[in-house]
Amino acid sequence: MSSSTPVQSSIETPIIGRLLVIGLGLIGGSLALIARQRNLAVEVIGASRSQQTLKAAMTLGVVDRVVNNLPDALQSLQENDVVVIGVPTLTVPAILKTICEYLPKGVTFTDAASVKGSVVSAVHDIYGRIPAEFVPGHPIAGSEKSGVAAARADLYEGHQVILTPLKETGPEHLARVRKLWGGAGALVSDMPVAEHDEVLAATSHLPHLLAYTLVDTLASMEENREIFRYAAGGFRDFTRIAASDPLMWHDITLANSDAVLSVLDELGENLSALRHAIINNDSDHLLGVYTRARVARNHFQKMLEKKAYLESMNEKAINYRVQPGGVLKGEVRVPGDKSISHRAIIIGSIAEGVTNISGFLEGEDSLATVQAFRDMGVVIEGPNRGRVVVHGVGLHGLKAPPGPLYLGNSGTSMRLLTGLLAGQQFDSILTGDESLSRRPMLRVADPLRLMGAKIATAEGGTPPLSISGNQSLKAIDYKLPVASAQVKSCVMLAGLYAQGETSITEPAPTRDHTERMLIGFSYPVVANSGVIRIDSGAPLLASAIDVPADISSAAFFMVAASIARDSDILLKHVGINPTRIGVINILRLMGANIELLNERSMAGEPVADIRVRSAALHGINIPEDQVPLAIDEFPVIFIAAACARGSTVLTGAEELRVKESDRIQAMAEGLLALGITAQVQADGMVIEGGTLSGGEVESHGDHRIAMAFTIAGLRSKMPVVVRNCSNVATSFPGFVDLANTLGLTITEEKCDD
Repeated sequence: MSSSTPVQSSIETPIIGRLLVIGLGLIGGSLALIARQRNLAVEVIGASRSQQTLKAAMTLGVVDRVVNNLPDALQSLQENDVVVIGVPTLTVPAILKTICEYLPKGVTFTDAASVKGSVVSAVHDIYGRIPAEFVPGHPIAGSEKSGVAAARADLYEGHQVILTPLKETGPEHLARVRKLWGGAGALVSDMPVAEHDEVLAATSHLPHLLAYTLVDTLASMEENREIFRYAAGGFRDFTRIAASDPLMWHDITLANSDAVLSVLDELGENLSALRHAIINNDSDHLLGVYTRARVARNHFQKMLEKKAYLESMNEKAINYRVQPGGVLKGEVRVPGDKSISHRAIIIGSIAEGVTNISGFLEGEDSLATVQAFRDMGVVIEGPNRGRVVVHGVGLHGLKAPPGPLYLGNSGTSMRLLTGLLAGQQFDSILTGDESLSRRPMLRVADPLRLMGAKIATAEGGTPPLSISGNQSLKAIDYKLPVASAQVKSCVMLAGLYAQGETSITEPAPTRDHTERMLIGFSYPVVANSGVIRIDSGAPLLASAIDVPADISSAAFFMVAASIARDSDILLKHVGINPTRIGVINILRLMGANIELLNERSMAGEPVADIRVRSAALHGINIPEDQVPLAIDEFPVIFIAAACARGSTVLTGAEELRVKESDRIQAMAEGLLALGITAQVQADGMVIEGGTLSGGEVESHGDHRIAMAFTIAGLRSKMPVVVRNCSNVATSFPGFVDLANTLGLTITEEKCDD
């Protein structure tokens, strides 16, 4: 769909010649009024069968003049003039016959009917063809009021107008109509005729039908006076549309009967199932309907607008301003581990039984995974303060989603789901925001294709991913070309549905959360000497999961406490999975004072409280065997290196270039801006420790870079401003509040641009 920018003020030169509006109700009258007030046309002319309407239109200043003889008015028009048909849907054919007979060739004409299929058919029947001058259209605006007296000069401001051009529609006529509606303040989009009628049947026609029916039903009940007297706001809001023009909606319903009946039949089946659930006290069914409906409305709006899941953080563009100095003291528990949160939802959804999750990370990426499984029919309660309840459907219980699965900015969600969906019986499409749509996906698509999956990508191997269902997957022995927990997990999840035993060989250890969790759900997985083996056919049994605090989030405060003088903090209940503790190992090699206390195991994952005290750090050559164990933590490790004595050298970290940003380049640019020497290598960086001068750095919309440079402010001479930090909600909701609690001084500022 394509959109235009709304024009909100009067223009000097009209964008069309004369505008003839046939039918001066709310829709046509408002367009005429706007065109006249904003000087969109050389002259605005009104036509109506009602003399009273024509008189009112002149009195109210809706038009420049009115006509009583439509054929004469049509014959007087010339090229660059536009005719808009604004009469009720079933009356449109009669107007079209007059237009066909009297409108000169080359004059653009369009309509505002709510149903496009019937209008297009009428044009074809009357003309014997589709003339180039015809541009079908439909403004998605209105109110319960009708008539020319209800005309409003702001009716279309920021509202959608859908045009449904046909292959015969002339480009000059389409452009003319697009400019007219754009000048009225509307957002103009294109859509195929059939799709328009299906969409409007579901989003507009059916709601009106339901509102009329509900009010009619309640009005006939004996207690109707009490019902309407005590009706709350929700009832009034929903039934407001039942005050709309009955004749108009009568016509719309009949004109779009096929599409309306299709949606009505589907709703009828769902209502029947709901009734059955109430009779049988089927709480799972009721909970599923209510839970999915509660989140679906907000989700679809975010998906269409490509917004983040956590609106409170991402709706506004913000910078962080960090004051220099600060001493860190206290005990905190950082948010739950993102990697484990993802996997808890994925595996809990395809397990048998109910999985209770605590400590769940309520960040954007994790919420994207939650929504994807809701779209595939899984009932998921929460999250509520880190608690989530997943009603598993079993390995073969997922349902085809109603449309593409929108995953926001979550690369983990997309890569893991690709493996899982490759083994399903239904087709699926995975999409994401602009950032995710640029990230490479061949690393998961290629091994899955070796297993027999059919996966199509965009040019360059990027999303969206189209996955064909009902494929017979076969096991493979796959050697990872690059150490990657996401690729490994993707192949493992596909292996749950493949014939035979799938094996994955790692070139270096990577995080093993998937293996641990599958074993925790009673699924047989063998991991030995860098080789993981998994067979299909066994059931997954639901299990309780307490997600440990994310070591990636804890890493920011490990570095902060290490570089800030006289600091002493305790980070509680942090996951210390052996495949994730590279940041601890690297910081210790640099001289950090880090202790692991109260070590224990929670649902197969090792956990500890981590005490960190300030220390004099020194530069090191980072061992390459530690790189996969700290791949997400390198942005903040670079800050530690900037504050250390001597040089720190990183090699073997090519993967940093294909994260949410090119983290090697982005961090180097930021360090240079703060006065630190940083030499970029193809697979890493050389950093000379020194004095941070302060200044302004760009996060490139990458949450980990934003937080890393925020920590740098502790040791800078002057304040540090980190630009574009909205995406911190991706992995660490509440970061600023928690950081300030420990001793940093961070303020949020609105971006200038």
